[in-house]
Amino acid sequence: MSLSFVAPTGQGEFPTRERCHITELCNSPAIADVSVARARVEVGVTTERHVLDCHETYIIEQGTGRFEGGDGETVEVAAGWSIDIPAGTAQQITNTGVVDLVFLCICRQRFKPTDYHPTPEGANI
Repeated sequence: MSLSFVAPTGQGEFPTRERCHITELCNSPAIADVSVARARVEVGVTTERHVLDCHETYIIEQGTGRFEGGDGETVEVAAGWSIDIPAGTAQQITNTGVVDLVFLCICRQRFKPTDYHPTPEGANI
C-alpha cells in the first residue's frame, strides 16, 4: 500500500448553483475513496433540492438549519449534528439562524460535478 499526498489547490471558496458557497478541502483522483468540502449557506437561504450519486455526510460546524430529505423528513439541526445521506436521496437545507450555516460535506466515493442532479422544485423530497 502506498501513500497519497495532495497539495492544496488554493482555489478558495466559490459560489455554486445550489445557493451555497463551497471550499474544497480534499477532492482529488489521487484519493478516490472520499472528498471533503466545507459548505456555507447564508442566513435565510435554502439550497437547491438535489440528489447525489455518492453517499454524503454533513457535519454541522456552525449555525442552525432545517434539513429536508428522503421521504419528506424534516429535522432541525445545529452545530455538532451529523446527517448521513445515502446516494440517490433527495436533500436540501435551510439556514434558519442569524449567522452563516457552516458544515463539512464528506462524500464517499469522491464528489464529481456529474454526481449532482437537481430535483424539480415541486417534487417531494
